[in-house]
Amino acid sequence: MNVIYEPKGRAREYSELACNLYLGCTHGCRYCFAPACMRSTAQAWHTKVELRKNVISLFEKDAAKLMGDSRRILFSFLSDPYQPLEREKRLTRQALEIVGRYRLKSQILTKGCAKLIREDLPLMRRVKTQLGVTLCFVDDSMRKKWEPQASSVDDRLQILKEAHAEKIYTWVSLEPVIDPEQALEVIRKAAPYVNFWKVGKLNHMKDDEARVDWKKFKQDVETLLTGLGATFYIKDDLRNI
Repeated sequence: MNVIYEPKGRAREYSELACNLYLGCTHGCRYCFAPACMRSTAQAWHTKVELRKNVISLFEKDAAKLMGDSRRILFSFLSDPYQPLEREKRLTRQALEIVGRYRLKSQILTKGCAKLIREDLPLMRRVKTQLGVTLCFVDDSMRKKWEPQASSVDDRLQILKEAHAEKIYTWVSLEPVIDPEQALEVIRKAAPYVNFWKVGKLNHMKDDEARVDWKKFKQDVETLLTGLGATFYIKDDLRNI
């Protein structure tokens, strides 16, 4: 395949298939793993976003080969499918149309523009895309510190609520957990309109990791989610702590 691929290692905990329509991401998240994966610098990765050459035509070729495949394609690991350039290029929208045409399954993971996501909700519902939102904080000042150019906490909560009301399957990536109390409060706030939770710890930032009692957090988050009757998955890095 050309642009749809099979993630390996820890990435496979999220999806069996994935596609990155853009190269680069302007959200500027402090914890972003993409620059290291792409042998780039954080400054370069977060300041310049490029279109992958012929990505939509290549995506359609891959989709045709996968027609009817039961695996779900994730948009996306290395860039946000609803970052600002999507306003102009609409690659995510085009890809979702192709997903529907070839009877494929898909899921979004974003912390991007609520307005753009909102415009695509009818399409997501039609092609049965699962909408995932990365949400680690309820305090927006903390969000700004860690995810300076991403959408606000309120925007993410609101888009989850609207998607759930539209009968779209919603899920939250509660990763990376940076402040345990913030993470637990995210669950309390969003639980009524989230179908599924994926929870993972902070990695590769030793000083910040060391401030958290991960065993206690794992127990607390499992107790809370179980008590709410939620469906959830604890990622290996936290489960095996």
